[in-house]
Amino acid sequence: MIIKDIQRFSEVRYKARAYICYLFSRNLPNKLPGVCIESVKEGFDKIAHEIESFDAFYVLDANGIQLEDAISLNEKYKVGKGENRNNKAYYYRAVRERRCVLSDPYPSALTNDLCVTASTPIYDDKNELKFIACIDVSLENILNIVAPGKLESCFGKFLKSVYAAFAVALFMVAAFLFVDGMKRFLSKDFMHINVEEMFETTIVLTLALAIFDLVKAIFEEEVLGKGKHDEDGGNKTMLRFIGSIIIALAIEALMLVFKFAITAPDHIINAIYLIAGVAMLMIALSVYLISVRNKAAR
Repeated sequence: MIIKDIQRFSEVRYKARAYICYLFSRNLPNKLPGVCIESVKEGFDKIAHEIESFDAFYVLDANGIQLEDAISLNEKYKVGKGENRNNKAYYYRAVRERRCVLSDPYPSALTNDLCVTASTPIYDDKNELKFIACIDVSLENILNIVAPGKLESCFGKFLKSVYAAFAVALFMVAAFLFVDGMKRFLSKDFMHINVEEMFETTIVLTLALAIFDLVKAIFEEEVLGKGKHDEDGGNKTMLRFIGSIIIALAIEALMLVFKFAITAPDHIINAIYLIAGVAMLMIALSVYLISVRNKAAR
């Protein structure tokens, strides 16, 4: 159950962060003259009356020291004054990124249950860091807060069914291509191998592998929900698929060169056009890889 909850959190994390950051921006003072801890506590009071699922609210100074006991409806959560939290991810990430952040799930020191912490830096009118406002909420409660509505849930199940159907159909295509390729290969006399037929078999098996990779990616990402927020996952899938297609086209071009060179030299220009097309695909793929790396480096 814990693993399933963590997986669900990874799927709705961006929605949860956006919602809590909206609450921060609407209720807490920031980049205003005379920012003080009392005004931050007043903002916390507004949030607490709006959302009762949050466990505790507390304020850190610029060095990560908790200024007062946490604000909470639960008496046992009203602790922590003077604690040094500058080694916590929700503190140094908020300071470093200068924006609202949402931590990964971690065991709560009070309940030992998994919880997350949302934090945001608060600056004065001179853009100097004054406080870090933090909200603790259990993993179960944050999942309930951002749980999809009934219509959205039904539509999500419908989309999963559609993707599953397409994945099954494409898998059948890949299976037929694989069986056809193996039949071609095993039905030949190894003492009298036809190079052209071997090339054709290789092309069929390569296409089967490319389609199978695509099926695997569709099923894992859209049906099982694995790695939907992993940018590299989609890139790797596309690269493997396009790479397999390029290999198949390159083999086809090589086969046509041999065939036309022997039987129809006048048509060898068609093979050259195909080779040029493969080269353009490789150049386009290289440009795409460079742009992805540059984007990741920023």
